[in-house]
Amino acid sequence: MTLMKKFLGAAATLALSTGAVLADPAIIYDLGGKFDKSFNEAAFNGAERWKAETGGTYKELEMQSEAQREQALRRLAEGGANPVVMTGFAFGDVLGQVAPDFPDTKFAIIDVDWLDMPNVLQVAFTEHEGSYLVGMMAAMASESGTVGFIGGMDIPLIRKFACGYVQGAKAANPNVTVIQNMTGTTPAAWNDPVKGAELAKAQKSQGADVIYAAAGGTGIGVLQAAADEGILSIGVDSNQNHMHPGKVLTSMLKRVDNAVYEAFKAGPDLETGMVKVMDLASEGVGYALDEYNAPLVTDEMKAAVDAAAEQIKSGATKVHDYSTDSTCPVS
Repeated sequence: MTLMKKFLGAAATLALSTGAVLADPAIIYDLGGKFDKSFNEAAFNGAERWKAETGGTYKELEMQSEAQREQALRRLAEGGANPVVMTGFAFGDVLGQVAPDFPDTKFAIIDVDWLDMPNVLQVAFTEHEGSYLVGMMAAMASESGTVGFIGGMDIPLIRKFACGYVQGAKAANPNVTVIQNMTGTTPAAWNDPVKGAELAKAQKSQGADVIYAAAGGTGIGVLQAAADEGILSIGVDSNQNHMHPGKVLTSMLKRVDNAVYEAFKAGPDLETGMVKVMDLASEGVGYALDEYNAPLVTDEMKAAVDAAAEQIKSGATKVHDYSTDSTCPVS
């Protein structure tokens, strides 16, 4: 029996046996799984924080294939889960078909801002702003003058990370070279650590000594290869500094955990019909500094990055948003 059948069967059995409408929130993770140590795991941590604080329970589902998206959404809504939270842009089209059929169910979707439905909250992040900061840090830490970027699936969202990263690196060192690679063009690109390691080694052979991975589970291979090859890496979404202490320069934090926590906390009263933008000013993005990477981050580096952060927050520095203009001004 598949994980999905177990999950849906249990939900249906409970609904039939109690005759009650379930009111637990629910979360569906994207491909790559909830323990990808990155995007999905950040979402899981937000759900767990809500559970620990409230003593409540929630339903969760890990996607096994693209074909499960619509079925999962419909069954959760039919079972009374409210709200239903989805991680990732790939749920957008399916949610557009399902949400109108369940007007009394609240839905929240992360990394989507193009839906316009009264019962859907869309949560978007300014990944380009956080990536700008870690790009500055990469350029300042680099001894070779060459840094790298490895993305997951080649989509505008990941290009948004890349463009911000390059802009930040160039701000710190106009002469820096940035090597860029994407892992693939299908959802499998999020969960291919072997390919991630291969790309990291290839970038090192081209001179890169700091590599930023914005690739979900694929990034695990990037960080491992960088550590093995004696160069630095930069984590993404979750704080990944602890994975290779002294080898991960920093991690670009994308507070998916806060988005999930706040949606669960609001419950059926979740405010929908809008786009919520989590930016640098609201601490929706940032960089990680802790005991695992503190020796790598000099006072000069921290001062420069923090000053840049304040400039971005005030609007004095504009970081290019690839999602609204696909002509990245730097490369």
